[in-house]
Amino acid sequence: MTDLATRPDNGGSSDDDETAVIQDVATRPDHPGETPSGTYEWAPAQPAPKKRRLWLWIGIPVAAVALGVGITSLFLIAPGTSIAGVPVGFMTPGAAADAVQKQLSGTTIVLTGSGGGAEVTGAELGAAVDAEALADAAFAAHPAWNPTTWNAAPTDVVVDLDPATATEALRSAVPSMYTDPTDASIAFDAGSATYVVTPAVDGQGIDVASVQTALTDAFASGATTVELSATPAAIPAEGATSVADATAGILNGMLERAGFYVGEERTVPIDPAVFASWLTVAPAARGTFTISADPNAIQPVVDGLAAAVNRAPVNSTTIVNASGKVLSTPTAGVVGRELGATDGIAKSFAEQIGTGNAAYALPVTEVPFKTTSLARLLEVDLSEQRLYVKENGNVVDSWAISSGSDITPTFPGHYTIGYKTPVQTMNGYNRDAAGNVTGTYSTPNVKWPMYFNGGQAFHGVYWHTNFGRTMSHGCVGMPEWRAQWIYNWSPSGTDVWIHN
Repeated sequence: MTDLATRPDNGGSSDDDETAVIQDVATRPDHPGETPSGTYEWAPAQPAPKKRRLWLWIGIPVAAVALGVGITSLFLIAPGTSIAGVPVGFMTPGAAADAVQKQLSGTTIVLTGSGGGAEVTGAELGAAVDAEALADAAFAAHPAWNPTTWNAAPTDVVVDLDPATATEALRSAVPSMYTDPTDASIAFDAGSATYVVTPAVDGQGIDVASVQTALTDAFASGATTVELSATPAAIPAEGATSVADATAGILNGMLERAGFYVGEERTVPIDPAVFASWLTVAPAARGTFTISADPNAIQPVVDGLAAAVNRAPVNSTTIVNASGKVLSTPTAGVVGRELGATDGIAKSFAEQIGTGNAAYALPVTEVPFKTTSLARLLEVDLSEQRLYVKENGNVVDSWAISSGSDITPTFPGHYTIGYKTPVQTMNGYNRDAAGNVTGTYSTPNVKWPMYFNGGQAFHGVYWHTNFGRTMSHGCVGMPEWRAQWIYNWSPSGTDVWIHN
């Protein structure tokens, strides 16, 4: 008996195309090629359908897409993210930066009112934001791979305007609204010999700050066009009056001190008009001024410095007593000076003036003075009735005098000049030969008294001319012109020697 063999999981079908026959009786050897009796042969079975593996063909693309989305999300900004009014979700930071700058550049301001509807774009105004930094920050805070950062609030942005670019664009759009400001200026006034200031005058135009605000608001809201009432606004001058006043103060201070100095002495003053002719006062950045001087203009004055600065010393003369004490200084000593090399002075002074200092210290060498000391002496020889005027032991002059009589003698000794007065009334006592007081005397208008021993003095005499004889009450009398001469010649403290 023959059975059809099937696999339990085959649903009654063979696993292959061939007929499966199980024989329970072997083919007889004596009948080769015959089918044994009782044996059945089936028709060939239908081929089994092959199994379809759709899960593989569908799963691979889906997995690839999912993997690609996952990888891509690592480089994209989260959906729902905005930088100001610019949506940047599902963009790379680079694309986001481009989108931000593109929208800002294309945002248009429509100037209404006095502006007459003129239009200017963000690009024309020089509008700028740091688009790359904003995009990088948006990606860092809101990456697409992190769903918790999706749909975040827009990032606030302040739009920057270049003032010069914006003003030029607005002026081109509405030229009728612009008048230029006038900067403050400084000039030398010959009449007053000072620097004077012409105040600044404000101009008129469109307020750039209001344009910046309008552009920032439009950009934040995502609007590409915004209207702005173009009302006139003052445009301050860059060169402010206050800055000019301060600079003029520096200049006028230099005019007062301008010159070449030796120590604290302004040896060579510079006339204000001459000094001003050396200078250039020019406007500089941010409304300031620069002060510069021309070395070539200074050089002629430098060339004449030696004649004005060089001087010989003035020697000093002092009057001293026998111990060397200075009694007076008829001639004060003055140090001489000699100007050093003048090469480079003009250039150096010009640079110094640029710093606001117009007092130039000259290089000089001092030449010391000599001092001559004169030891003066008034010597009276009573036996000769003569005065010897001596200086450093040498007789300068000599003349006859009248000293005290035998009753009221002039006392010998070493003295010094004390009290001096140009004129006075002299009072005293008359005595007899025994020394008794017999009365008083009063002599008015006695000139040039110089006291040396109590009431005894040198003085002029107008009541007699009997010089060379003893005549006085103890004083040393002489002609008035002689008395005046020694009065001027002998300072207080001058030595006096009275002897026989």
